[in-house]
Amino acid sequence: MGKIIISLLSGLIGFLFTFLSNYGHNLLGTSLIRGIYGFILWFVLAFFLRWVLGFIIKQSVSAGDNEFTDTDEALGGNLDLSTPDEDEELINLLKQKPEVDNGGSEGFTPLQPPKLVSMKDPEELAKAVRHLKEE
Repeated sequence: MGKIIISLLSGLIGFLFTFLSNYGHNLLGTSLIRGIYGFILWFVLAFFLRWVLGFIIKQSVSAGDNEFTDTDEALGGNLDLSTPDEDEELINLLKQKPEVDNGGSEGFTPLQPPKLVSMKDPEELAKAVRHLKEE
């Protein structure tokens, strides 16, 4: 019975708010219809919200009762999200220096790619430019 009364009060507030906000801009009939729509909407929202909150509270109370039992149902209920410490491994990786080989043939040699553009005959280049210019 308490849920209905709270929902009715919420619907009445919705009706008054909607009716008063529409009364200055619309006809009386239109404002009443919109007020009734506001009443229905606020009533349903209040009823649904009370039902959801009651369901959540009921679930949390029932979960709190089973928290300290040592049955098979409680196994796997805890999740450990901590990561193991790997600080020493990271420090060792940072301290290691690469081996330097000064006289070996496997040392660093820069790449020397072949030239892609070769200067051919200047006459051919001029013909190619004239041909491209005409297009």
